[in-house]
Amino acid sequence: MLNLNPAFPPLLASLVTRLPAAPPSLAFSLAANRLLWPALKALDWQPLTGRRYAIRVKDLGFSLRFTVTQRGFAPDSGVPELTISATARDFMLLLTRREDPDTLFFSRRLVSEGDTELGLTVKNLLDALDPEAVLHRLPLPLARAAQHLMAA
Repeated sequence: MLNLNPAFPPLLASLVTRLPAAPPSLAFSLAANRLLWPALKALDWQPLTGRRYAIRVKDLGFSLRFTVTQRGFAPDSGVPELTISATARDFMLLLTRREDPDTLFFSRRLVSEGDTELGLTVKNLLDALDPEAVLHRLPLPLARAAQHLMAA
């Protein structure tokens, strides 16, 4: 069984903190374009366009900065209009739908800073995504692992 409560050693966190922001943001944008963008295009994604976002992984000490364009996700180094912060564990719980965002938000484990209306729009779009539509875009071994996580 996969442990969803990983403890990141301080040494690992200190190394990750020193990484430049651009490579992880580019990797995130490429992955989001492959996995999320096709499913988002079926929804009303236009309110996301041209806005700046950051996902901050608190226990690893890094942020993923990106924007949404007409063609999908793209790395961005500007000041984010919306920053969503949580630990790696809590993001994993969200991704596998083992925890809902409202519970994490009201227990202060998920923090949204910036444009509140934009945050609600993002939350509602992510809630509307069909996990199967995202899973079928993963390579088969990763899709099976993700399905296992969601069922656990």
